[in-house]
Amino acid sequence: MTTPQPDPVLAGYRASIDNIDAALIHILAERFRITKAVGTYKAERALPASDPGREEAQIARLRKLAGDAQLDPEFSEKFLRFIIEEVIRHHEQAAGK
Repeated sequence: MTTPQPDPVLAGYRASIDNIDAALIHILAERFRITKAVGTYKAERALPASDPGREEAQIARLRKLAGDAQLDPEFSEKFLRFIIEEVIRHHEQAAGK
């Protein structure tokens, strides 16, 4: 019995996906380093953990960017809302809430 040879085209696609996934993780890590600093800053100044006006403006801006990039704006909004919820949770923790 012979082992089927891997498909080189599929392997190339998968390698690219793996690289993109790694970049996404690094970008998210950097984003959360910055938002952690924001949370500390807000906590020190007794500022609210969330800013609904900014959050909605960001979602609108990124929905537009997603559409321009031919990415589903609904998906991008869900993804961003998930990130925002996590950031707010971190900010609330920093404030001791």
